[in-house]
Amino acid sequence: MTIATADLFDERGDELDSVAVQFHDFGGRTAFDGPVRTVQCHRDNALVKEVLATAGEDAVLVIDGGGSLESALVGDLIAASAVAHGWSGIIVHGAIRDRDAIGRLPLGVKALGSNPRKSAKDGAGEVDVPVEIGGVRFRPGAHVWADADGILVER
Repeated sequence: MTIATADLFDERGDELDSVAVQFHDFGGRTAFDGPVRTVQCHRDNALVKEVLATAGEDAVLVIDGGGSLESALVGDLIAASAVAHGWSGIIVHGAIRDRDAIGRLPLGVKALGSNPRKSAKDGAGEVDVPVEIGGVRFRPGAHVWADADGILVER
């Protein structure tokens, strides 16, 4: 069972960063946690699809899409692949699509919003590099916790 982020912050506040960006919950699980993996990309989800098709081992993929809502970086097929490969959750600094189908999956998904437009599939971007969202740094291997109250990450 995942600890509530508010309780975790009360216990370990100095060791954690809290993300002020207001993400919405779209997945079938609201609370999730795990080690951070990252993809940095802009309107291109080829690397997202590739990474989520590998063994997740209860990790959380943090996708830095630059906050763009112009096209979706995750849809139902990619999210279903994440479930099949053992990922705990996905945090998208950008948009998703197929939100009703994603809401039925046993996966934590936080994103800024949704857009039915597909993204490019060229493979532009980087995998497992530190990314910054709202002034908070996510480095691969750090632990992240998410629930209805927000997102915390180890410094």
